[in-house]
Amino acid sequence: MHVTIKLRPHLPRLRRCDEYAALRAAFVAACSAPASSHGAKGAVAAFRLCHFAILNDHLHLIAEAQSRQFLSRGLQGLLVRIARALNKLWHRQGTVFADRYHEHILRNPRETRNALKYVLQSARHHAAEGRMVDARSPIDPFTSAPWFDGFREPIRVRGLEAIVRPVTEARTWLLTIGWRRHGLLPVPPASGPLSFC
Repeated sequence: MHVTIKLRPHLPRLRRCDEYAALRAAFVAACSAPASSHGAKGAVAAFRLCHFAILNDHLHLIAEAQSRQFLSRGLQGLLVRIARALNKLWHRQGTVFADRYHEHILRNPRETRNALKYVLQSARHHAAEGRMVDARSPIDPFTSAPWFDGFREPIRVRGLEAIVRPVTEARTWLLTIGWRRHGLLPVPPASGPLSFC
């Protein structure tokens, strides 16, 4: 599923290093949470965060879930973690996200590839629309692109090995094999250096 979650109005921007560190820690905690659909033996994660993009006032996520119930439960847990981390950073209390999120079920390989391209290159779309987003580097460091293995050209991000991976490996056919039938994603040309928080 492709999920879009908006911040409430008048909150600080998310595309800053401190906010990114808080979000990444919440993603890591959610990926290592023991939520599963079976008992401890042979447990299968019922909700998996596979890709993300952080924009100034919203998040794009690509997640796997075994049902809408597991999606809702997994997202709720993730959003609670994020809200706590951001409120602590911002020295505030209260709601962080809008009441509703938008979900789109990815049903076939082409749709899944398009969603991956959109999420991993979201900053470029926003920069092209004149929004306050820096998209000069070949891959967006405010996404899961540094950990993505589906680019046509090889990429290397210096210092990545020292950072805990904030997403989990996909398990569904669509997100592992299916989308690749329509070609790997190209790495956009760079007009500036890659800076990683």
